[in-house]
Amino acid sequence: MTSFATKAFCRVERMCHHLPVVLNTFLVFSITGEVSYLVMVEAPLDPDQKKTEWSTWWKAVHLLAQYFMLINICWNALLFTTISPSIKGVFLGGEGMGQGWRYCYTCETHTPPRCSHCYDCNVCVLRRDHHCVFFGRCVGFRNYRYFLSCLLFMWSGLLYATLMNAEVFIVILKEGVTVHSVLLLLIPWIMLVSGQVSARAFAFAFIADTCVVGFLLVSAFFFFHLFLMFRGQTTREWYSNRRPYSLGLLGNLRQSLGRRWYICWLSPLIPSPLPGDGITFKVTGSLDPTR
Repeated sequence: MTSFATKAFCRVERMCHHLPVVLNTFLVFSITGEVSYLVMVEAPLDPDQKKTEWSTWWKAVHLLAQYFMLINICWNALLFTTISPSIKGVFLGGEGMGQGWRYCYTCETHTPPRCSHCYDCNVCVLRRDHHCVFFGRCVGFRNYRYFLSCLLFMWSGLLYATLMNAEVFIVILKEGVTVHSVLLLLIPWIMLVSGQVSARAFAFAFIADTCVVGFLLVSAFFFFHLFLMFRGQTTREWYSNRRPYSLGLLGNLRQSLGRRWYICWLSPLIPSPLPGDGITFKVTGSLDPTR
């Protein structure tokens, strides 16, 4: 009985571990599908413009922009979750150890400054920032660029989707701010279950609400991490109000995004610095990007 309970618990734990990723994927593709419908069917608002050449180009540009953002979101998220930020197979021998190095008894290895053990991933992570519960992966030196790029395109996509869903809010509120319209925007699930709205109205209201809430949350995460990157800090260092590894604005950008930091956000194919590739551990224990 104990063995069955243990196996059942492990299966539930694995499902819960992947649940945020599945939910994020569902929301991203749902929002993309809804915005594509708005572009192809509902827009432009003027019926006389729907069959004009201008309307065709307008739709093509919108579809190209939104699928460019979708591909970058998925691609960066995939690289972020598949590239291991751990220290395995990365470090120098004993002579490379200096001030600030520690010994991790769980991983049974020496670790440099800014490296800490993640008990969710069960591994030490180089320049560990935090464990991202939405992707089930630690944010570290090797995958930070993809994490930030994913946030950038999620922020851009949600801003675009929110603006496109302005028409939904206009339609809902066209008869004024009534109890029905307010409840539809705030609690669309209850309105659907109680039979007050159709499934179509619920879907539009729910996705419009998701765009607004998601945009606010992603904006907070994105600009916070931009702030940390500019300062050369990790989240852990920000909590402790420390900034010992700042290399200046340009140096911090290169350390996080690579030599081509100014265009790396266009595609995940553009190289970014990796541990052991232009990275040395000084005797002082600081990371010195020499790229």
